[in-house]
Amino acid sequence: MQIVDAQIHLWSKGETLPPHLPRPYMLDEALRDMDAADVDAALIHPPSWDPDSLALALDAVHKHPNRFAILGAFALEKPESRALVATWKQQPGMLGLRFSFMRGNQRAYMTDGTIDWLWPAAEKAQIPIALLVPDHLAEVGAVAARHPSLKLMIDHMATLRGAKGDAAFPNMDKLVALAKYPNVAVKLTGGPFYATDAYPFKSLHKHYRAMYDAFGPRRLFWGTDITKMPCSWGPCVTHFRDEIDWIPAADMTLIMGQGLCDWIGWQRTGA
Repeated sequence: MQIVDAQIHLWSKGETLPPHLPRPYMLDEALRDMDAADVDAALIHPPSWDPDSLALALDAVHKHPNRFAILGAFALEKPESRALVATWKQQPGMLGLRFSFMRGNQRAYMTDGTIDWLWPAAEKAQIPIALLVPDHLAEVGAVAARHPSLKLMIDHMATLRGAKGDAAFPNMDKLVALAKYPNVAVKLTGGPFYATDAYPFKSLHKHYRAMYDAFGPRRLFWGTDITKMPCSWGPCVTHFRDEIDWIPAADMTLIMGQGLCDWIGWQRTGA
């Protein structure tokens, strides 16, 4: 079983967004941490707080193309960004886009028309998009319906930032309703951060079960967002892979990495 983390950040500078580590997290440390937990590969999301984070991600892909790929981003409000889409995936290791609309004017981007151009452009270029938009799941559904060939991923299970336990999952009904769109998937990232109990974090199981029953194993992607986790990579892996007995082995293989690779077109050598 290949273990592929659906979301990590690498950075060298800048003020992080809590609860992420308040210090840099670089390639060498990520590799050590991954090796210690037998994590085969990870999908890098260059964080907004470091202007050099894309360069770091591209360097990671250059040095370790079988271990890292990238979901990048650009300034959606700038007209010149529109020209980037057609050739976006020509960058080494660049397999998609990832946007979070959680700050300032960005909060309105899903509804004010700013990014209406993005969806048809990405659909035409066959670029998957990950979205951190817990307050705009209905809008995601509308986009999915209008653009059935556009692959969309919901970040962090649409959880409420900073909340714990059931309070972190107020959007579950809206999230599972998106399962009717075959072009929508969910990233199971950050689980232990939202748990109210210690390892093996069984308080998360009912939420995992609701998503598994709705989306199935090919549209659920395990991951960590490791730099904000309350534990190391090892427990993040094993609490899901080893402690959930109601997911068949073949489905677990999909959720732990193969499904993500299939969804974004990551053809890992020897995987």
